[in-house]
Amino acid sequence: MKNNTIIIIVISFFIFVFLIFYKGLNNSNIYKPSDSENKIVPKFSAYSFFENKLINSENIFNQKKFYLLNIWASWCLPCRDEHPFIMSLKGTNKLEIIGLNYKDNDKNAKKFINDYGNPYSKILLDKDGTRAIEWGAYGVPETFLIFENQIIKRYVGPLNSDSILEIKILIK
Repeated sequence: MKNNTIIIIVISFFIFVFLIFYKGLNNSNIYKPSDSENKIVPKFSAYSFFENKLINSENIFNQKKFYLLNIWASWCLPCRDEHPFIMSLKGTNKLEIIGLNYKDNDKNAKKFINDYGNPYSKILLDKDGTRAIEWGAYGVPETFLIFENQIIKRYVGPLNSDSILEIKILIK
């Protein structure tokens, strides 16, 4: 009788542990930012990359034209892959490209820009990653197409020829 009670307690314990693990596996606790499309550009302040001057976002995204905010870092290999595609947009007169340098070393970021070219009209610094979080970014690279202070398209991951074509169609 005593052995049966111990066996029932042990089996009950394992069933209880199994249920806890099973429930834990079904509940995702992964950080997932909210969908950014059709949302207003977040208000923030950040230091300028070259001038080390504090810039307010309301002074950047204030005109009735298209903006492309690209979150990048020199240590990010996909950022290197997408950089030629962003460079191809540099001469587009209906589009202003803004860079947000994410958790990067200043020396490495400047070398990246010098080596690969600068497609950005402004580069802002995000030393601790809080600006990217305010945008709802998953990581780098991530790009937002903005018009009239509203995010109209979000690109998670590196831009490619298809996304560049889509951007060109959207800004016409």
